[in-house]
Amino acid sequence: MKFFIAQLATETNTFSPTPTGYGAFEECGIYRGDGSTEAPDSTGAVLHAFRTLMEADGHEVAEGPCALAEPAGRTVRAVYEDLRDQLLADLRAAMPVDAVQLMLHGAMVADGYDDCEGDVLARVRAIVGPEVPVGAELDLHCHFTESMRTSADVLIAVKEYPHTDIADRARELYRILVDMYAGRVRPTTAVFDCRMVGTWQTTREPMASFVRRMQSFEGRDGVLSVSLGHGFPWGDVADGGARLWVVTDDDPVRAAALAEQLAREFWALREQVGAPVIALDAALDQVVAQASGPLVLADMADNPGGGAPGDATFILRRLLERGIGNVAIGAFWDLGAIHICRDAGVGATLDLRVGGKCGPSSGQPVDLRVTVRAVVDDHSQSAAAIGGRAPMGTCVWLEAANDVHLLLASVRGQIFAPDAFTGVGMSLADKKLVVVKSAVHFYAECAPIARAVFYAATPGAVAPDFAAIPYRVRQPDYWPRVARPHADWS
Repeated sequence: MKFFIAQLATETNTFSPTPTGYGAFEECGIYRGDGSTEAPDSTGAVLHAFRTLMEADGHEVAEGPCALAEPAGRTVRAVYEDLRDQLLADLRAAMPVDAVQLMLHGAMVADGYDDCEGDVLARVRAIVGPEVPVGAELDLHCHFTESMRTSADVLIAVKEYPHTDIADRARELYRILVDMYAGRVRPTTAVFDCRMVGTWQTTREPMASFVRRMQSFEGRDGVLSVSLGHGFPWGDVADGGARLWVVTDDDPVRAAALAEQLAREFWALREQVGAPVIALDAALDQVVAQASGPLVLADMADNPGGGAPGDATFILRRLLERGIGNVAIGAFWDLGAIHICRDAGVGATLDLRVGGKCGPSSGQPVDLRVTVRAVVDDHSQSAAAIGGRAPMGTCVWLEAANDVHLLLASVRGQIFAPDAFTGVGMSLADKKLVVVKSAVHFYAECAPIARAVFYAATPGAVAPDFAAIPYRVRQPDYWPRVARPHADWS
């Protein structure tokens, strides 16, 4: 078989004022036909998994663009159209192909395109025709549209949050496409709108068991795959929110029945599956009450992985006001502060204004007397949750009074792992508290070093108050805004 593979992915926070332009993609890397080999541990990790599977079975691989950007606001129209058209041009040049396997996010929105993935898949289908198998792997926080469903033969979402199963889902999709090409299966998909908006971690019960429950149906009675797309709460599009879909072997009745059955089971868990978010001061009270650390506190509302700027100061300011020390906090996206510290040099002590620069959701800047402890260029961190390493650019370690340590990074991104801090020389083992600008993806690698993990509610850009998200496009008939959005369900 000859496969065409490509990646075009970003998650769009439609409420963010910061557009996603070429710079955002270039920070992660834009590759033209060689992402799987040139960036196998970072941007090209998923395409590397695709290529490894295919070449191990003796298949030919034609690779198109590999582009990824950190979540932010709508992608600039010209940027999206150019990256999309590069993908389509490479596909035309590779024709004829026997199958297409893509890595898309599922929640990419551009100026003029509320459904980028549906647009890409429809254009791919127009090129390859109706008989060539087309499949896409999606992020768990994808939207699911009718255009996506009708244009692709198979859509498979990552099941785990954090996303530790990306390679497993690549393998799942690949096997179905191979079987489809060989005539062994004929995929058909049914989807059910759960009418729920939220974030649901699979590292704890009952979500961990629900993932196993979905998987228990796969591989028997004609069921090929089961996916729960959680949706991206801060993407204001018509098809937002959680959707559960089932792919069967030419059995649409079975697919529809199982999709509704599992959606009802997920609905029944709605009061139990959310993250245990508590008020900031209540979280800090628990930190103070603990005899030792390290404790990890997630600054969920300033998670760059959800499109937040990464420079919010609400937690830092409260730590200073309460006199809580022996703390590491980061990573702040503050290019001006980084430039000043780099010029000052390691060992310099200076007055510095930190954070609070991108808008109201960032809070007010904080003025500190700091000592520059380290400046590290081209820093990166382990990112098992996404299958590789994440670039952080130039990073600065600052020490303020009362043993408060700050990490600044020139590449905006969430914290995935302890080596974001330790890689610049900052110790975490002796800290009472580690504050990470992340929502969930930190958990896989940070939880093992923590005595406890807390989730704080602050007024940042992606505050987890799902009933109050000011949607204009998405209909308001969803839980938790509406207690019973399914009028016929008891």
